[in-house]
Amino acid sequence: MARTTLEGQTVGKYRILEPLGRGGMARVYRGYHPQLDRFVAIKVLRSDLVEDEIFLTRFRREAQAVAALRHPNIIQVHDFDVEDDIYFMVMELMDGDTLHTRLNDYRVRDEQMPWGEMVRILLDVLDGLAYAHQEGMVHRDIKPANILLTRRGQAVLADFGIAQIVGGTRHTVSGALLGTLNYMAPEQGLEGVSDVRSDLYSLGVVLYEMLTRQPPFDADTPLAILLKHVNDPLPLPREQNPDIPAPLERIVLKALAKERDGRFQSASEMAEAIKQAAAEAQIELPARISMPLSFSTNDAPAESVAVFSGTARAKLADVEFAAQDTAAARLDDLVPDLAELKAQEPSVARVAANPPPADKAKKLTVGRAMLNSAGMITLFNLLVIMFSGRRGPEWFFEQGWPVELLLVAIFFCQLMIARRNIWLFIPAGLLFGEAVLLGYYSVTGNWDDWAFLWPLQVFVVAAVLYYTINRAAPSAQPDELAVSLGRRYRRFSIIGIGILTFFALVIG
Repeated sequence: MARTTLEGQTVGKYRILEPLGRGGMARVYRGYHPQLDRFVAIKVLRSDLVEDEIFLTRFRREAQAVAALRHPNIIQVHDFDVEDDIYFMVMELMDGDTLHTRLNDYRVRDEQMPWGEMVRILLDVLDGLAYAHQEGMVHRDIKPANILLTRRGQAVLADFGIAQIVGGTRHTVSGALLGTLNYMAPEQGLEGVSDVRSDLYSLGVVLYEMLTRQPPFDADTPLAILLKHVNDPLPLPREQNPDIPAPLERIVLKALAKERDGRFQSASEMAEAIKQAAAEAQIELPARISMPLSFSTNDAPAESVAVFSGTARAKLADVEFAAQDTAAARLDDLVPDLAELKAQEPSVARVAANPPPADKAKKLTVGRAMLNSAGMITLFNLLVIMFSGRRGPEWFFEQGWPVELLLVAIFFCQLMIARRNIWLFIPAGLLFGEAVLLGYYSVTGNWDDWAFLWPLQVFVVAAVLYYTINRAAPSAQPDELAVSLGRRYRRFSIIGIGILTFFALVIG
């Protein structure tokens, strides 16, 4: 007969007391070690999973991996054992609540978590993540329910149950989907791969939820949520709440880039960016996180409850539990949902069957951009020489030489797309503007007009600088803007080449 609860039993050296919560693979109890006179949290693998070697391997790895970590912002594992087919892991018992519960408290009161509190929580989590990543471990399940807010005023990261060792053998089984879909990075959900940037994406979703009180993507089915992370544009946080400081929105936009190269590349880089954003927004950071339930009501007494992970209080035991659960399903289980989506939305079916990159710029590298531009410049000049015939190319370049400026402008547009760097629009825009002005003087021969038209060059410089600086402001998405802007001005430059070439040929 399957056990429904272990309350009151003894496993190993520990007396199991009341349950504290449950997750996708285990239940958590408060336990007591009589010899050490110490209360602990005991995580017990679900009995229906004991026969599954996949879950047993994952559970053993969780204990071994987390036990090797020593950091104040990562929960400490004391012991791991097996007794009568009960697989359990013993951890320190944290007094406090979870970020998930804290956010629920604010939702109930229709209040906003203070900006400084958010930043302090993020910095604590990033400190723990930076250490774990340096040790070669990826968490893979960052979410509010796995961030503990302790009475010591710290945010502590829990539940490395589906951690993946960076650079080592992939421990995920083929077709396995692990993590929590609302917080899962696109590559983790669609391809089953993850690295440190996947953790930072998940933490970006957590920040988005703290700022707006809701995750960015939600849907009725797991597959629909997954496809939204992969394909849908991010709803801007300040459209949900205009009071959000622009520098914090900038952090969210970078952390939630669809492509990993567009995100923060390390936890320390993200932490430094958050500190700068807080300073820019003049956010005062508290020395420590506020105590649990520091704001009380008749339904929420002032005393905190000791919890480990998952839900924090009995009254919230199953509230929105499915949304917070760690997915431990196989992708094969999503086939019926996929078939239904295929029937309803052909475009979604094509995406699911052959997921494209977030945009075409993914395939354009810096080397390819340089090669393309060099090839274009060479090809154009060879064509000019070829079609010039016996007259020689001089007749064309006397009027059409500004075309060369447009060709160099295209090079910078290509580079801007590849690097996703909007600041490269400065040389691209200046070259484009100068080519247009000088092209007018050249093809018309009205060089005397420069005497009164020269201020246009000043306006071109001022306009390009103003536009670039303004669009790279905190509320913008500079990497995505660089791609669209690069493509647009690349087209303009090609059109300009055609126009100047036409007039140069006519005049010649």
